[in-house]
Amino acid sequence: MPPPVTASLEMPAAGALRAFLDQLLGGGGGSAADALRPAHATAGGLGRVALVGAGPGDPELLTLRAARLIAAADALVVDHLVGDGILDLARPGAECLYVGKEAGHHTLPQEEINQLLVRLAREGKQVVRLKGGDPFIFGRGGEELEELLAAGVPFEVVPGITAACGAGAYAGIPLTHRDYAQSVVFATGHRRAGESALDWVALARPRQTAVIYMGVGMLASHCGALIAHGRGADTPAALVENGTRPGQRVVTGTLATLPERAAAAGIRPPALLIVGEVVALADKLAWFEGAAVHAQA
Repeated sequence: MPPPVTASLEMPAAGALRAFLDQLLGGGGGSAADALRPAHATAGGLGRVALVGAGPGDPELLTLRAARLIAAADALVVDHLVGDGILDLARPGAECLYVGKEAGHHTLPQEEINQLLVRLAREGKQVVRLKGGDPFIFGRGGEELEELLAAGVPFEVVPGITAACGAGAYAGIPLTHRDYAQSVVFATGHRRAGESALDWVALARPRQTAVIYMGVGMLASHCGALIAHGRGADTPAALVENGTRPGQRVVTGTLATLPERAAAAGIRPPALLIVGEVVALADKLAWFEGAAVHAQA
């Protein structure tokens, strides 16, 4: 097993991404923002909205398209889970509006966020709606685009590395493996008020990896439900807190032991629950060392 890569080696210094982008786009005689604005103007000076995935946290996991649009934006509408350093790419003077949602606290209701995007575009601004992970994986991106479409606002979508893929990779947990898991399923532990429970029968199927987003507060309940629907109590399971970030922590155990171990370690959101035989590979394949790694069989 190679020595772990420390967080200090992985994360760029403040402003490094901005300098890289300026260098990448330099030599054209204009600013990065000017170079990246859409070549066409919409009727009546209407702006555009780019729905952009910011990835799981490490700013170097941004796509080039995402970085370019962030650098060109007049206004950025930013979620809670956007990683530190990513907003360093924004040009001086760009408007930055925080609309993050945390458990029990929403800065703006979703409908008001939708209306904000429409208003900014109608002011003629180039808008980046910046979301952690991928905007179409539990990011409500589809809801926001429906609002833009109804209002006649042009848009584009830039995918990002979703949290499950990023956290799994940085924790040394391959989400699929031909010896252990031939499929992977994503679910969210956060649902609308009044919605029914998760499809535990589907989540508990053998020879697959199940990843549950936003499930820390219900961890014991989730693990118990998986056992009740057929997953063995000894099935390997992990919580990855702050995946891909300097503060990443990983707690591993089984469905029976993980809730107690996670509580003892003080794991808090944002964290992903990963369940399946692939979790047993984490001890061997882990390559990134964040603040701490708690790996227990």
